[in-house]
Amino acid sequence: MNPILLAVIIVAAIGLIAGLGLSIASKVFAVPVDEKAEKIRECLPGANCGACGFSGCDGYAAALSKGETTDTALCAPGGNDTAKAIGEITGLAAGEVKPTAAVVLCQGHNVNATTKLEYQGVHSCRMASQIFGGPKDCIYGCIGFGDCVEACQYDAISICDGIARINPVLCKACKMCVKTCPKGLIEMMPLEEIKAAVLCKNHDKGAVTRKECTAGCIGCMKCVKECEAGAVTIDRFCAKVDYDKCTGCGKCHEVCPVGAIDLVQLHK
Repeated sequence: MNPILLAVIIVAAIGLIAGLGLSIASKVFAVPVDEKAEKIRECLPGANCGACGFSGCDGYAAALSKGETTDTALCAPGGNDTAKAIGEITGLAAGEVKPTAAVVLCQGHNVNATTKLEYQGVHSCRMASQIFGGPKDCIYGCIGFGDCVEACQYDAISICDGIARINPVLCKACKMCVKTCPKGLIEMMPLEEIKAAVLCKNHDKGAVTRKECTAGCIGCMKCVKECEAGAVTIDRFCAKVDYDKCTGCGKCHEVCPVGAIDLVQLHK
C-alpha cells in the first residue's frame, strides 16, 4: 500500500476514535444546565458586587433557583424591577428593595485637614494608608487618592478638594466602594428620608482631633444629650447615628460646635 495513503488512513482513524471518545465523554460528564438559574441571571444587572451576600450574580441566581434563599429583593443595583422579574420566574413574592445610597463620612478636605507628610508613591489610598496612616494628620480621614473611584462601576464617585464625594443620583448601592475604602469611611444611608449623619470617623480625644481637622467630631456629648429619639451615641470619642431611630429633627446638627453633624436627604 502507498505509504502516503496509509498515513492518511491512520490519521483519519485516530481522528474518528478521538471524536467518538470526546462525544461519549461529553455525554457522561455533562453538567446539567439549571434553566431557572439562567433565566434569573438574565434579570440581574451583572454588577457582580456581592451586595446580595452571594458570590456575584451567578451565585445569587443559583441560590434562588435551588431554594437556598427566597428573598427576591437582595439585588440593590437592580432595585424593585429586578425583584419583580425574579418573582415572576420563581413564583416567589417580589420583595421591596429599600433604596439607599453611599455617603462618605468625612469632611477632611484640603482646607479643614492638616497634613504631616508629603506622600510620594503609588497613588492608592490602601498603599498610602500603610505609611503612618496616610499623609493627613487625621489617620481616620479620607486620603483622597480615589480607590473608591476605581471601584465604582457607575461613575458615581469623584474626588473634590482632597476627599471623595458620591453622587446619589448615580449610586446603585452596590457597596463596592464600602468594601474598597481602607478607612471604612463609606456607609449606606436611606434615600428620600432626612437623616442626621456624623461626617467624621476620628476616634482621637477632642483636643487631638481639633489639631488634626477643624470639622472633626470632638466627642463633646452635646448631640447625645439633645437627641430625644436616642439615635445618637458616642463610640470612642466620636458620635454615631442610628438611622433607624433618627427622626431627622436636626437638633443634634444645631448644637454641634464643630459642624461635624449634618442633615442629609439623598434623592434619586
